[in-house]
Amino acid sequence: MRKGLWISTLTCLTILGLGGGGMYFIHTSAANELNGQPLLALQTTSETTTKTTEHKTKKTRKEIIEDSQKRVVTIESGNSLGSGFLYNKQGDILTNAHVVDGSKQVTVRTLSQEEYEGTVIGISTNTDIAVVRVPDLEKLSPLSLAEEGRAEVGDEILALGSPLGLENTVTTGIVSGLDRSFDIAPYTYSNLYQISAPITHGNSGGPLISSDTGKVLGINSAIADEGSTIGFSIPIPSILQQATEWSRNPMTELPNLLNDDVDPDSDVQTGDERDIVTYFYQSLNDGDYVTAYYLLGSEWQSGISYEDFRAGYLHTGYINIGPVTLKEQTDEATVEIEITAEEWRDSGTVYQNYRMSYTVGYENGDLKILHGKGKKI
Repeated sequence: MRKGLWISTLTCLTILGLGGGGMYFIHTSAANELNGQPLLALQTTSETTTKTTEHKTKKTRKEIIEDSQKRVVTIESGNSLGSGFLYNKQGDILTNAHVVDGSKQVTVRTLSQEEYEGTVIGISTNTDIAVVRVPDLEKLSPLSLAEEGRAEVGDEILALGSPLGLENTVTTGIVSGLDRSFDIAPYTYSNLYQISAPITHGNSGGPLISSDTGKVLGINSAIADEGSTIGFSIPIPSILQQATEWSRNPMTELPNLLNDDVDPDSDVQTGDERDIVTYFYQSLNDGDYVTAYYLLGSEWQSGISYEDFRAGYLHTGYINIGPVTLKEQTDEATVEIEITAEEWRDSGTVYQNYRMSYTVGYENGDLKILHGKGKKI
């Protein structure tokens, strides 16, 4: 069956955070792309002993669960609740981006109900992953990761997390499909594991663990539909390099914080309507057209397809952002901004200045850029 054809049969997909900031359904509109040594005649006694010892030391499923739960945490972020797990010896936790989106500081709770403050040190705007650093957990050994290879259909797995806020929950199942891909704006999910272990809201960011080896195979991130036993997990090898880079070099500024609190060192409030416009241009500069398009209101999107929107910026280079001003109104706000765009034309590169004016307001609880107009200056 062609990749993508199967997904058109699903009524909707949902990423699995719990709470106002991290739980929502997305209806799919189309398929988007989830030694060559000779044999010994005799076996030595030491070899036999070694193999017997390895067999005896292999952990049971119960032991794997008990050991893993000590390294799985519940994450509270604003109105959102999800899961995560310790993946290195620096006290760093892997989770989904949608679990911590909009927060720099989060609360992390362990199996023993101890709470710690964590700092988001890395978050992606297009891949649903993030890293949270908790210095108090540095002394705890991390979960083992399946850094290479791929799980296979039929492999038995465990899903750990906090579904519906029920902490320290474990469900079992198998890998029921491979290479599933789709979009849930603003994230793109590629080459996922499809799993039969029941997961739901609050499982987001929790580990998918091999029942055989105890190693983490992936990050549980989405389900096909409410009440469905079809879930999806991001394979560890596909995101480990990015996570490791954040751990080595933590991000100094997080790209998608639209709802921060007031900065105590500034008389300007962050998280207002100006930030979504700035974020829009930052996404364009990053080549993240999916996120930029997602920030537009439904009326704007109805007038231009994503393909045409993206094509309109393919001949535009870096966009420098100038002064941004905000004019408050009752239900909506007007944001004015001056930009300098690098434009690639047949005659050469031109740097053009524009003064843009945007109407920003809420649509179904989310801040969106509703309308926009501009002129050359």
